[in-house]
Amino acid sequence: MSLREDEVHVVCASLDRPSVDVARLYRLLAADERARAARFRFERDRSRYVVGRGLLRLLLARYVEGPPEAISFAYGRFQKPRLRYEGPAFNLSHSGPLALYAFTREEEVGVDIELDDADFARERIAELFFSPTEIAALRSLPEAVQPRAFLTCWTRKEAFIKARGDGLQLALDSFDVSLVPTAPPELLRTQWSRDEPKRWSLRDLSDPEMGYIAALALRGRGWQLVSQRLADNLDDTTEPQQEDI
Repeated sequence: MSLREDEVHVVCASLDRPSVDVARLYRLLAADERARAARFRFERDRSRYVVGRGLLRLLLARYVEGPPEAISFAYGRFQKPRLRYEGPAFNLSHSGPLALYAFTREEEVGVDIELDDADFARERIAELFFSPTEIAALRSLPEAVQPRAFLTCWTRKEAFIKARGDGLQLALDSFDVSLVPTAPPELLRTQWSRDEPKRWSLRDLSDPEMGYIAALALRGRGWQLVSQRLADNLDDTTEPQQEDI
């Protein structure tokens, strides 16, 4: 599968698969991935991990045109994964039964997904992690809108951190993102550079019908988004949809 320099491919997939698919995907995993799978206490969590990693291998195999079981990963300082050899940069995120994968030809890409959980979002977590500007914007909204706005802010911030590969070293309150529903997704401020926001693109990938909030962050402008929903049948694919970022 080709990946142009100005494209970012995003794939949404279900992690809840039949046992026959879980077994098939398990056979693709490396020894360290199988060891990690074995550490999960509950079968559902173990299966979702196996499916998530197995699907990642199948998707990467499209680009490198090689067997998925032969793919080898390396990890950055903060455990951001990458291919050991030539191929696309990628990032992944999962929440409950859903996963999002992003692929580009550039290293700095991040994606985050969260199930639309209003109860979780009503907790005062924003006051602990968000910047004063974001907290003020969030609490200025009607109460009914705040849960979604909270998750919108959270996923955009997480996607940006993952794109930079900073792990927990970058404080969530050291930069601002837009969160008001009527505002476009943007990186508004960083504590360390006035010019940094101009170098990044944010994209809202949320799907209310499927019940999730999601965001994409990547360095640069003028990207073309190619999105795809992975079919439940592992041997089937859906037609990708394209749009500009």
